[in-house]
Amino acid sequence: STILKNSLKSSLLELECHFTWALLKQDVDLDDLEETIADQIEFFIESNITNYNLLSYVCHLKDSNEEALRNLQKAEEEVQKNHPDETDHRILVTWGNYAWTYYHMQRYEEAQTYVSKVENTCKKLSSTAQWKIELPEIYAEQGWALLKFGRKYYIRAKDCFEAALRNDPNNPRFKAGYAIAMYRLEDFSRRQCEDISLSLKPLQHAVELNPKDTFIMALLALKLQDLMRADEGEKYIEEAIQITPDLPYVQRYAAKFYRRKGEVDKALQILKKALAVTPKSVFLHHQLGICYRAKLFQLRNTTRYPPQGQVDELIRLSIFHLKTATDHKTKFFSAHMDLANMYAQGKRYKEAEETFQKAFQINILLYDDKQEFYYHYGNFQRFHMKSESEAIRYYLEGLKIEKESYGRNKCRNALKKLLEQRIQRGVGDATDFGTLGLVHNLNGEKQKAIECYEKAIALCPDNEEYLSALCELRLSI
Repeated sequence: STILKNSLKSSLLELECHFTWALLKQDVDLDDLEETIADQIEFFIESNITNYNLLSYVCHLKDSNEEALRNLQKAEEEVQKNHPDETDHRILVTWGNYAWTYYHMQRYEEAQTYVSKVENTCKKLSSTAQWKIELPEIYAEQGWALLKFGRKYYIRAKDCFEAALRNDPNNPRFKAGYAIAMYRLEDFSRRQCEDISLSLKPLQHAVELNPKDTFIMALLALKLQDLMRADEGEKYIEEAIQITPDLPYVQRYAAKFYRRKGEVDKALQILKKALAVTPKSVFLHHQLGICYRAKLFQLRNTTRYPPQGQVDELIRLSIFHLKTATDHKTKFFSAHMDLANMYAQGKRYKEAEETFQKAFQINILLYDDKQEFYYHYGNFQRFHMKSESEAIRYYLEGLKIEKESYGRNKCRNALKKLLEQRIQRGVGDATDFGTLGLVHNLNGEKQKAIECYEKAIALCPDNEEYLSALCELRLSI
C-alpha cells in the first residue's frame, strides 16, 4: 500500500480542487467561515455546489473528515438535481475533494477510485489533456473559494474570474465574481491612497447581465456613493430592497449605505431586521457597533451637555456588538480597532489595551493595517493615557513603514501637529525638533527640515544623528 500511496500522491497533486489551490487555514477564522457558508447555502441556492464543496474543505481543515464527506455528498446531489446534462463539467472539483479527503483518512483504494473518475472524465472532455482541463466552471469555483479566504487572495480571485470569462465572456455568475473581486481589491487600494474606480464598469455590466442579482446591485450602489453619485446609488438600493426585501445580504449593504448617508436610525432598523435572520453574522454586528458609535458622536456634537445615561448606553451597545464581532471572527482587524477605541471612550482602559494588543497580533496584517494600528494606538496613548512621548513613538513607527496609505497620512499629520504644539507651548526639546525635521524631510519640505535640525543641534550639539541628517539635506539641495 506504500507504493499505491506514493503513486496516488503525485496524481492527487494534479487535481484541480480546494486541496491544490493553496488555501491556508492560518489565513481565516474557520468557525466564522463555516458559519458564513452555512448562511449562504440557505440564501444563495444557485451557488450551493460551490458552497458545499468549500464547506467540505473547511470541515477537513477542522479535522472532521466524516463531516467533509457528508458535504461532498450534498454537492453531488446538487449537481445531479440542477445540472443533470452537464454533470461532467460540474462534478470534477467535488471528485477531487473526495479523492483528497479519502487520502487523508488513509482510505487509499477509495481515493484512487475518485482519481480515476476525474482522469476518465477529463479524457472524455478533452482528447489532449490527461488532467489539466481548462474549464471556466473550475476557474470560477476557485475564484469563489479564494474570495472567502480573505484579502491576501483577492488578486488571485480576480485572475481566476478573468480566466473563466475568457471562455464564457457573458456568463452572469462569472461576471458577478469578477466584479466582487474588483470591488474588494479597490477598497484596499483606496486605503493605500490609490484612488481608482475600476470596479464601476464590471459592477454595472454584472447588473445588466443579471438584473435580479440584488447583491451586486447593492455593491454598485455603494460604489456610486463612493464616487459622490449617491442619488443614483440610492435608486439601486431601493430597487434591490424591493426585489429581495428579506435578503440579509442586501439589507447589510443597504444599512451601510444609509449610515454613510447620515441616516443612522434607518440603518439601525435595517440591521436589526437582518440580524433576526442571520443572528451570528459578524458583518451585521460590526455594522451595528459602528452605527451606535455614530449615534454617540452625533449626540456629543449636537448637545452641549449630553445626558450621561444616554452616552453610557450607546457606548455599551456599541461595545456589545463590536465584541460579538471580534469573538466570532478573531482575525477581523478593523473590528478590533473599533472595539479598542470604544473601550477607550468608555474609560475601560485595561480592556482597550488588551484589545489593541490582540489586534496587533493578528497574523494576516498588511502594512496599511499596521500603519492604521500605530495611528489609533498613538491616539490612545496621547488622549487617554496622557502620554505624549508614547504617542510620538507610535506615530513615528507608522511613518517608518515607507509605503503610502491613509494610516500613514494620519500618523504623519498627527505627529506634525503634536510636535508643533509642544514647540509652541515651549516644552519642545531637541528630540522634538529632530523628529519634526524628519517629518518635514519625509514630506519633501527640505528647507523646513533643515531649520528643525539646526534647532535640534543648537539644543544638543553633539548629536551624530542630527548632524548627519543635516549634512545630507544640505548636500541634496
